[in-house]
Amino acid sequence: MSAQLDHAPVTPYAPAPGAPAELLAQLRADRRADTWVPAFAREWTAALEESRKTFSLGGLYEVLQEWQGLIASAPAVDAFVASGYDDSDFIDMAELRGRRR
Repeated sequence: MSAQLDHAPVTPYAPAPGAPAELLAQLRADRRADTWVPAFAREWTAALEESRKTFSLGGLYEVLQEWQGLIASAPAVDAFVASGYDDSDFIDMAELRGRRR
């Protein structure tokens, strides 16, 4: 008889135990803290609730990865916006989809 997993394996990414606190400190130090901190708190709380129900840390890891990526890419986004690059020819796909209906 072989044992079979009855759930999906947890993502290979496993953050350090202090990663959530470090991330929250980075978010609080950012100029966008007024919007980012409450948004992170909502997502983290939802992931905690899901984790309690499923006994999986995958959702918590996902939230951390997404927000770490956001914080890491923020300087590049700021530099792009500050460069004055003209993106007026940008195509808004949501708007384009709305026209087809």
